[in-house]
Amino acid sequence: MKALLALYFFMIAIIQLGMFAGIYNYSRSQKVIQASQFWLGSLLVSSIGLLIFGVGILGVEDISKTAGIFTVANTFFFTSSLLQTGFCISFNRAIDKKSQIFGVIAVLLFIVVFDWLRRIGNFEIRTLFMVCLVSIFYSIQIWQVRQYRRQNQSKQLSYLQYVTVAELFFAVGRIAALMISGFGMKSVDQLPQLLILFTLGQLVMNTLSYIAIAGYQSEKVSYAKAKSDADKENSEKKLAEISELLKEKERLIYGLMKANKTAATGALSASIAHELNQPLGASNLNIQYLKMKLEKGVLNPELGREILDSLEEDNQRAATIVKSLRSIFTEGEVQAQHLQLSSLISRVLDIVKPELKAKNIQIQLRVDEGLVIEANPSEIEQVLLNLINNAIQALANSGRLARRISIEAVQIGDGAELSVTDNGDGVDPEYQPHLFELLSTTKQTGMGLGLWLCKHIITRYGGTIRYEDALGGGARFTLQFP
Repeated sequence: MKALLALYFFMIAIIQLGMFAGIYNYSRSQKVIQASQFWLGSLLVSSIGLLIFGVGILGVEDISKTAGIFTVANTFFFTSSLLQTGFCISFNRAIDKKSQIFGVIAVLLFIVVFDWLRRIGNFEIRTLFMVCLVSIFYSIQIWQVRQYRRQNQSKQLSYLQYVTVAELFFAVGRIAALMISGFGMKSVDQLPQLLILFTLGQLVMNTLSYIAIAGYQSEKVSYAKAKSDADKENSEKKLAEISELLKEKERLIYGLMKANKTAATGALSASIAHELNQPLGASNLNIQYLKMKLEKGVLNPELGREILDSLEEDNQRAATIVKSLRSIFTEGEVQAQHLQLSSLISRVLDIVKPELKAKNIQIQLRVDEGLVIEANPSEIEQVLLNLINNAIQALANSGRLARRISIEAVQIGDGAELSVTDNGDGVDPEYQPHLFELLSTTKQTGMGLGLWLCKHIITRYGGTIRYEDALGGGARFTLQFP
């Protein structure tokens, strides 16, 4: 009888140890979800307790005055039930340090009380004491799992709840079996068959509860993997959407830049046409005069050379204007390059020269020679053209007789500073905070693109743009390049 009963304990212990080894290794390989230390600890302690109890059964002669090995075995059982109860409680709240310390104290108190009962009591008292304690633990586990399942559906937790109810049933059955059989048992052979049946049933249900928890762990890992895969797929979709949106943003900004080029130079087109008409008209007159001389046969080499030189000069003048305009309206993507500010300013001034003449505006230049920045020439020309065009319009509306635009380009530390200043009326303080916002404008016919695009272009190169009231009145826009 003793050997058979011990064999049952050893078999269940080996099953639980096998479960622990498999689950522990599986848990270590999972980076998403880690197994609870309470649960793994409970499984390991339970299997060790079963082994010790099996050894104790083989060596015991009088179960009424059992050896201290059973105190050790039952301490392991008590600790196992306590850890599993902690695992169930952790579903609903975290197990803090204070609770863990209380658990350690409870184990120490159990050792003292159980060993005292071993020395002064009998087998039945010790069994009743142990069964009552684990029944309390089972009740707490059932309650905690039930509370958690109200908001978190899980088939494995349902299975755990039912198995724990069965554990409680077999534990209570052991109490009933003891009451029926009475007290005074001395050897293992005197143990009632019903008590043994309920004891083994309780151990089997305990093992099944660990299996249920392992299933719940696998359920969590599967859910986490599925969620991770879904999140990864969603992330890839979102990245693709963001990439497409960024491309769309670049296309929109490019379209706005093209529109702004037209808007910024629209006010200059009439005077530019006039400027082109002058060399073209002069060329036409020289050609007519040349044809007339040729028809009359009175063209001498000196006069012909003079007319050709005049034609070449007019042609060069028109070509210079067209070349400057092409750099502004180019649609090809130009990469950033070393850009000399003095040459860039000269090209832009060639474009606005007719408008400056027409509105009687003087230009004051202060440009450090050899000052170089790293940028796209077409974009920086557009920025400068916007600022000069704004200054021209501001001066035209100011009513001042002495109109002046100052352009400065100087080296500041390791960078360059370019400023455009006019002596107009400046910008109303009410509008200053919104100057560089998209679709914000102080002009009745403006679109609110110019200054916003200026800021967008400058910040792309790591620079800044700011506005301040000029000394003596007017507006001053300052660009800083790294």
